[in-house]
Amino acid sequence: MTEPRAEPDLDRGWRLHDQVSVRPEPFGALLYHFGTRKLSFIKDRTLLAVVRGLGEAPTARAACHAAGVEAADVPRFQRALGALVRSQMVVERTSTP
Repeated sequence: MTEPRAEPDLDRGWRLHDQVSVRPEPFGALLYHFGTRKLSFIKDRTLLAVVRGLGEAPTARAACHAAGVEAADVPRFQRALGALVRSQMVVERTSTP
């Protein structure tokens, strides 16, 4: 069975998985999932700002806006978040903060 390739709904709330650790690096950050033992690299500081803002923002779209993502770039960030969702680094929130 293959995982769905649909991108995450930016109008929903998302957050880092509880078992994910973020380690800032000069190039961006390393994300390590202690449950799956997967490692992800974030090579874009704006994406790192989006990911860090997910827990506080009501929606992923709001996190993108707060990080300064231009409207034309939102689809690129949606695809990047989709990769993080598929790797279980980012999960949908069940309630808003």
